[in-house]
Amino acid sequence: MSDLYEAAGRPSPTEVRLKKAEKILVISFPNGKSFELPAELLRVESPSAEVQGHGSGQKKVIAGRRHVGIMGMEPVGNYAVRLQFDDLHDTGIFSWAYLYEMGMTEKEMWRSYETALNQAGLSRDP
Repeated sequence: MSDLYEAAGRPSPTEVRLKKAEKILVISFPNGKSFELPAELLRVESPSAEVQGHGSGQKKVIAGRRHVGIMGMEPVGNYAVRLQFDDLHDTGIFSWAYLYEMGMTEKEMWRSYETALNQAGLSRDP
């Protein structure tokens, strides 16, 4: 788990809501932190093995997802949510800790993603 989440007291969210038209996942925590995470970022940073690989250094750069949306979500126990994207990706289980970390480091994640795309000669566009 992330140090950020541990430092926040490992909160469970008070709200998890899809804004389908805006392609955003809204998640709020009891410590006052609230994030609007874009579907594209969630998709390309999915914690699934398909994206992250099965070990360190195996992460894949997922291109062409600028317009991806989220069709639905389902709870996984009381610690996570599984998102179903409209490109049919649905194997990522997004823990509250991972979503909290994504919210806290969103700008850095975008920068890293765009750098990886550029280095691979790929684009966010389909």
